[in-house]
Amino acid sequence: MHKDDSLELNSVDAEILGALAEFRDALKEGVPVEKKLTVRTVHLDLCPRDYLPEDVKNLRRSFNLSQALFALILGVSVKTVRSWEQGRKKPSSVASRFMDEMAKNPDHWRERIRDMHVTAGGRKHQFLRLL
Repeated sequence: MHKDDSLELNSVDAEILGALAEFRDALKEGVPVEKKLTVRTVHLDLCPRDYLPEDVKNLRRSFNLSQALFALILGVSVKTVRSWEQGRKKPSSVASRFMDEMAKNPDHWRERIRDMHVTAGGRKHQFLRLL
């Protein structure tokens, strides 16, 4: 570490400690924190949509993926994807959120899928060349 790097780190440490001291003092005074400090509230709409069987199938097909590869990307079994597409089960909220992200930014996910690799027979192969 260079001498200049440690000085910069120390100034960052001092800034963090100063902010924590302000926070501590506000709590001790019993003053509502938002009256003494800048408080930002972030609201995220993260409720996943409900995926009907045809929605799952259409999303998977939009990426030109087999059920097996789609399952691999989502971290579920092929049997699970099949049960979603046949309407026997509904995707979990986590799987639905993941599919929401794929649907919202398909170009990003096509690129990510293109860059994925699988190992078959002890050799690495590019995941998909079709996308």
